[in-house]
Amino acid sequence: MKKLVLALSFAFSVGFAQAQTVEVPKETWYHADVEKTGVYGVNTEKALDFLKDKKRKPQTIVVGVLDSGVEHFHEDLKANMWVNKKEIPGNGIDDDKNGFIDDVHGWSYLGTAKGINYNDDSVELTRIYKTLAEKYDSYDQKKNHDAIVKNPTEYAEYVKIKREYLETVGKTKYNQQVAQAKLNAIEPGLNKMVLEFGDTKLTKDIIANYQPIDNQVIESLWIFGELKEEQWVGKTMTQVANSYLGMARRQAKADGLTSHYNLNLVDRKDVDNPNDLKERHYGNGDSNGPESSHGTHVAGIIAAVRGNKIGNEGTAGGNHVKIMSVRTVPNGDERDKDVANSIYYAVDNGAKILNMSFGKKYSPNKDIVWDAFKYAADKGVLIVKAAGNSNEDIDTHIHYPTNFKADGTSVSNAVLTVGASTRTSDKLKAGFSNFGKKSVDVFGPGAEIYATYPGVDQYRFLNGTSMASPAVAGVAALVWSHYPKLSAADIRTILMETVNKNEQLKDISVTGGVVDAYKAVQRAEEIYKQRKLK
Repeated sequence: MKKLVLALSFAFSVGFAQAQTVEVPKETWYHADVEKTGVYGVNTEKALDFLKDKKRKPQTIVVGVLDSGVEHFHEDLKANMWVNKKEIPGNGIDDDKNGFIDDVHGWSYLGTAKGINYNDDSVELTRIYKTLAEKYDSYDQKKNHDAIVKNPTEYAEYVKIKREYLETVGKTKYNQQVAQAKLNAIEPGLNKMVLEFGDTKLTKDIIANYQPIDNQVIESLWIFGELKEEQWVGKTMTQVANSYLGMARRQAKADGLTSHYNLNLVDRKDVDNPNDLKERHYGNGDSNGPESSHGTHVAGIIAAVRGNKIGNEGTAGGNHVKIMSVRTVPNGDERDKDVANSIYYAVDNGAKILNMSFGKKYSPNKDIVWDAFKYAADKGVLIVKAAGNSNEDIDTHIHYPTNFKADGTSVSNAVLTVGASTRTSDKLKAGFSNFGKKSVDVFGPGAEIYATYPGVDQYRFLNGTSMASPAVAGVAALVWSHYPKLSAADIRTILMETVNKNEQLKDISVTGGVVDAYKAVQRAEEIYKQRKLK
């Protein structure tokens, strides 16, 4: 499941070592050079200067974004979208005979061949509970007893799963009611303040000296104590109300959708048969889909167009990187079958790097995903994936998909797991980020990341290991495109060996540091010389 948080951000200054304090723009901090600014960015510009000095010319490289979809017509992405040149758009024919009709920019496993797409699905907890409940929660007590006697271990798992599911249902209902009550309480007063203040820019003095007589207005004033000053000072009341009420509405709606879809015990039957794990060709060519905010943001972090003076610029550092969109992740938990098939599709159609900004607690068909990981590794593809946002040690609390099997087998040489770091050097690990001395390889910028958002010309700040993973995937693309004779294992090793280490990350990741593109290309250059490659 994709999880992130909207963020308000601002320019900041941080000291590092004994360097002078340097101001870093809020939109570009994740590109920063830590030695120059004290901010642990990925050091994109210095890497590009080095490559230019070495006269390294990049080759085109395709990055598969396995996500919610990508708005391929976005102003800052359309020039860098992968295009299947053998496919004629919209003719309803599989022109290139790859088994997928009209897969121009990628493919969607979250829809039907008739073009009917979906965005909401259940979570694995719900699916597992439903399966076990059908076996152990029958009105036939003898049937229940016989099943329990024959499968005591599975029954114990059912008891555990049932409790977790019902606790989640109760918490969800509570959160929905709280969100709606909050909206009901503040909306009338805020709307009245919008009319009263008009276009006035708010200041601390204005709010401190404001003496309303309307009870509904007075009842709403408490929000200024909840908000950070930068969220309302210098803004109009209309802007404040739209932002605050909009967030409240989204929370109420999101919790409602969670209650209705994520915890819904009725299986979807309008797309494919989720139990037919051998099925490969289903879905459609709509790689954007009905709601592509998460995937569009991820794609922009990797490969937003460089040099067009709009939006953001990707960490891949140039317009030779092309994004292939594979719709895999709904609002809910991605299905193992869809994850596996998305990997096969991206690999078979030329992607060299896969970004996977999703994950979940349970994975009933994890072996088919692991087999797909192995397939990608054998084909020389690098998988970069998010560590997850539960602030847990995933050495002990496994976050799926994982490159480790229960028997200890792994495909570690082809998988890079990324935790999220922040712009604040003395609190480097993002509070939400998962960690693990064995399971998290590196950290990358993942808090307050500015990038493309659906709406053709829209951009947002978002938080999550979902943002850290593409920041690192972009660096991998930058290095590999300029040093194409290296292997996926080489790229992974280079990125791990050249991190900027920090004591705060030492015991919570394999490398103990944040990825640095400049140091990575330096190391790649050294390897090329050692191996006498050109």
